Amino acid sequence: MVKIIKLKKSDILPFYNSEQTLSRAVESIANQTYSNFECILIDNNSTDKSNSIAKKWVSKDDRFILTSEEKQGVVFASNKGFEIANGKNVARMDADDFAYPTRLQEQLKFLDKNIDYGAVGGLAEYIPHSENTDGFKRYVNWSNSIITYKDIIKKQFVEMPLVNPTAMWRKDIANDVGMYSNGDFPEDYEMWLRWLSKGIKIAKIPKVVLKWYDSEKRLTRTNSIYSDESFFKIKTKYLSNWLRENNPFYPNVVVWGASKISRNNAKHLTNNGVEIEYYIDIKMRTNLDKDVIHYKNIASSNEIFILVYMKQEEARKEIQRFLESRGFIEGVNYLLVS
Repeated sequence: MVKIIKLKKSDILPFYNSEQTLSRAVESIANQTYSNFECILIDNNSTDKSNSIAKKWVSKDDRFILTSEEKQGVVFASNKGFEIANGKNVARMDADDFAYPTRLQEQLKFLDKNIDYGAVGGLAEYIPHSENTDGFKRYVNWSNSIITYKDIIKKQFVEMPLVNPTAMWRKDIANDVGMYSNGDFPEDYEMWLRWLSKGIKIAKIPKVVLKWYDSEKRLTRTNSIYSDESFFKIKTKYLSNWLRENNPFYPNVVVWGASKISRNNAKHLTNNGVEIEYYIDIKMRTNLDKDVIHYKNIASSNEIFILVYMKQEEARKEIQRFLESRGFIEGVNYLLVS
């Protein structure tokens, strides 16, 4: 009698002109300690040798499946892979990255053990392409410090708390709340904000699961949908919904940060029905659209809700220490937004 094992795991790996890195990525999946998976390779109109490389893997390992997507873009290619995936759980992988051998095994173990969680990520090892990549390095270090669901919820509006190619999720959850959406916003950040807004619990295993290779051609560097403006536009949409449900003073908020950059980022609040009462800053400023209050003169925690628009991580930490010394609680009386 032939025993048919129901697939627990599907990998989605879209690629476009990735002949230099595709074999490394695919081999890292082939060598996983968990072997009961299918890996769907989606050719998104490659014009180099990527398709031939994918065909070689398919011919020698029947766990790999090759398909294509004519609509250009990672959203369409990834969603195509999801549509034909047979596994109960789905993981993302980029064609220029490398999965550590125990990634699938350990993430499946987490989902099997924690049935109330819809997705799980992991830590990323950042591999720079040059010396001028401090921004991405800082982001990865920050992201690697955000592990629990509780922390992800609190920090979801600072930056994307989950490195997308480290993620694994339940297919039935994605069927219910949707996969990537196409628009003028970063598709991965939008999806995770949407999932969190629907109450989907997400966490990470506290281990490095992926080598995340950077490059000058990375879409986050070259495509306008990954610009700061696009990030703030989409995050503020979900932030305003969060405030409606959790801010006792809604629609009123107080913004910590009166610099031009902070005010520019906070402008999306008013476009989403949130009213800025005044700004908080270390300097007194005049001729602004709102009053500026020195930080030492802020109201008590039962009178205002503060949104901290401060990009520098050390400054955010100092502000947190000050607010908490005044009785403010993150997620209750204030949130970090940038």
